[in-house]
Amino acid sequence: MQTSLHLIAISGSLRAASCNTALLRAVQTIAPENIRVTLFEGLAQVPPFNPDIDIESVPLLAQLRDQIIAADGVLIASPEYAHGVSGVMKNLLDWLVNTPAFVYKPVATLNAAPRAHHAFDSLKETLTMMSAQWIAAASITVPVYGETKDTAALIAHPEINAQLRQALQAMQLTEQAQAVLG
Repeated sequence: MQTSLHLIAISGSLRAASCNTALLRAVQTIAPENIRVTLFEGLAQVPPFNPDIDIESVPLLAQLRDQIIAADGVLIASPEYAHGVSGVMKNLLDWLVNTPAFVYKPVATLNAAPRAHHAFDSLKETLTMMSAQWIAAASITVPVYGETKDTAALIAHPEINAQLRQALQAMQLTEQAQAVLG
């Protein structure tokens, strides 16, 4: 079956054992054949945002911008630090704010910690300001802790697996609706 939906997944964590990255890897693994999820793995190489530097002079960022523009949607999972979005995630969004990458782009935010609602809300606000189409039905909170901290455990957990599949289905339904509307 040909891929009908391509999603870029971005984790806002640099941590090797990141729950957010594990969550996105679980989504990538359980995605049906007609949904391709590509995980952006260059966050640690993104330089500090400087509005005097053109994004074209940072090939990693220019390439990510182009990948997001070409994709059907974006999935973001980011930790919360001191009631805010991780600095590296905010830095990445700052680089992309003056580009067309997120304009009308369907975006879902995945939250790996039920108590971390400040970053979740902040991401929604930032992405909405960037003209992204935040997909509420695909933006979920998944309790990733204890025995469900790695990708395999997330996939094996029936409720979490079902939540992730429903989020993917919501992204697919959004894409289908956009295709009908033209």
